[in-house]
Amino acid sequence: MYEEGSSMLEKSNDGSFSNASSSKNATILVVDDEPAVLKVLVTRLELSGYTVVSAQDGEQALDVFHKESPDLVVLDVMLPKLDGFAVCRRLRAESIVPIIFLSALEAISERVAGLDLGADDYLSKPFSPKELEARIATILRRMGPGASVAEPREIPAGQGVMKLGELVVDTNRRQVSRGGERIGLTYTEFSLLELLFRDPGKVVPRAEILEQLWGYPPRRAADLRVVDVYVARLRGKLEPDPRNPELILTVRGIGYSSQRLGEFP
Repeated sequence: MYEEGSSMLEKSNDGSFSNASSSKNATILVVDDEPAVLKVLVTRLELSGYTVVSAQDGEQALDVFHKESPDLVVLDVMLPKLDGFAVCRRLRAESIVPIIFLSALEAISERVAGLDLGADDYLSKPFSPKELEARIATILRRMGPGASVAEPREIPAGQGVMKLGELVVDTNRRQVSRGGERIGLTYTEFSLLELLFRDPGKVVPRAEILEQLWGYPPRRAADLRVVDVYVARLRGKLEPDPRNPELILTVRGIGYSSQRLGEFP
């Protein structure tokens, strides 16, 4: 279930839009139980320069993942043996690999459920393969091939390390800790944290967050739910009381702002 049509465009620094380019040498795992869809996606992604491995059910997807260590997973929700949600849950228990869900289920509740499990994006069927390619390219460019399994670089603390109380944010290692205990964030979660804390106190509109991190403007209200779900995930991991946030603040009708972090001495 796919459609030819509009290509996804990425906004450049000068405000213009251009076709997103692919990251070289990245390996992508595509999981779909529809042979026709799988064949098209594998062919298109290989032509874009990726190494592509595939699976047609949830159990096979986990086996291939462990053998191939892909840089990104394109995962259908409706799968035999293990559905996509169960596969995502298993992967998130051991990896921060980016995951893009594909689903014929268009209900917002289904999209929220997938993102709540830690998926990085969610694309409803039917979809344009060009749009999927662009979303893949945006995510891989943000994190770099191999980053999903690589250990953080050991860089001495200093510039780029900020703290608020016991919370320490190290942008060099892309790590967050509280009281010396590491808080596990996916690359998308950390990128959202960086964006919100880049200019403390500044209100960042939800549409701007979506464009900067996911590479596409909102076309419908449901698209902005991606941002809301990720903010909720961050609050759940960082805030002492997520229902009464102190670090990431909601500016109703606009977007989000952040509390100021102090530089680490």
